[in-house]
Amino acid sequence: MADEDATQGAAPRSQRAREALGRAGRRARELDRSEGLRTAVQRVRRALPGDAHFGDPLSLGGARHAEFAGRAVVGLTGDRPGVTREVGLGGLQLWQAVLERFGGGTGDREIVLVFTDLVEFSRWALEAGDDEVQRVLRAVSEAWETPMTDRAGTVVKRLGDGLMAAFADPAAALEAVFAARDRLAGVQVAGWTPRMRAGLHLGRPRRVGGDYLGVAVNTAARLGDRAGAGEVLVSGDLLGRLDEASLSVRRKRWHTKLKGTPEDLQIFAVDRP
Repeated sequence: MADEDATQGAAPRSQRAREALGRAGRRARELDRSEGLRTAVQRVRRALPGDAHFGDPLSLGGARHAEFAGRAVVGLTGDRPGVTREVGLGGLQLWQAVLERFGGGTGDREIVLVFTDLVEFSRWALEAGDDEVQRVLRAVSEAWETPMTDRAGTVVKRLGDGLMAAFADPAAALEAVFAARDRLAGVQVAGWTPRMRAGLHLGRPRRVGGDYLGVAVNTAARLGDRAGAGEVLVSGDLLGRLDEASLSVRRKRWHTKLKGTPEDLQIFAVDRP
């Protein structure tokens, strides 16, 4: 009789424990799905050092510890946006920033990064219509990419009316840009001749999947953004690896620093003499 009473007493206790665990689990899921809390964590992430977008497919394509751990966090949380996921990725974001700070996030070899795009393309595209835009982009792609690949360059990605390429050889990178500009001069669609601008920088970007990340990438992109129609801007780091005597070189100076670039960045406009 005593054994039966003990069994009956244990059953309610076990049931109560399961119910308590169930309530705790539901509460934890509710907190994880809290839009307000998740937004607060995202704001904190934006204020932290490192890449606040760490966790997207591009940032997780590498083989370093931070990327591996990031893939694990994403795998455990699936595609569900939540507080747990943001907190986990925020911690890895800090870890990655520390690696970048002490050199663990840089690449192991120097690469010339090239950014090109079309000047005033968006304004022209608004009036030209989709068919003409597609014709221009196809013609531009063929004009640009062949000189790049012919000189052992890699087209990393296409960026609408531009592209990003990578080269091992500085001289080949610059010659490819000049050749691309020459070929583009022969393109005309609906009475419009597209004109390109380009930025080149030598650095040690970090390889992430099929892309590159880091200050070197930002620097090349900012140079491309600042260049004028038909202009090619290069960093002082890259100019030092080129035969300056064979080029027309002009120092460029601006009152404001280019965002996301090194403090000591020197910028030059280069062309054939």
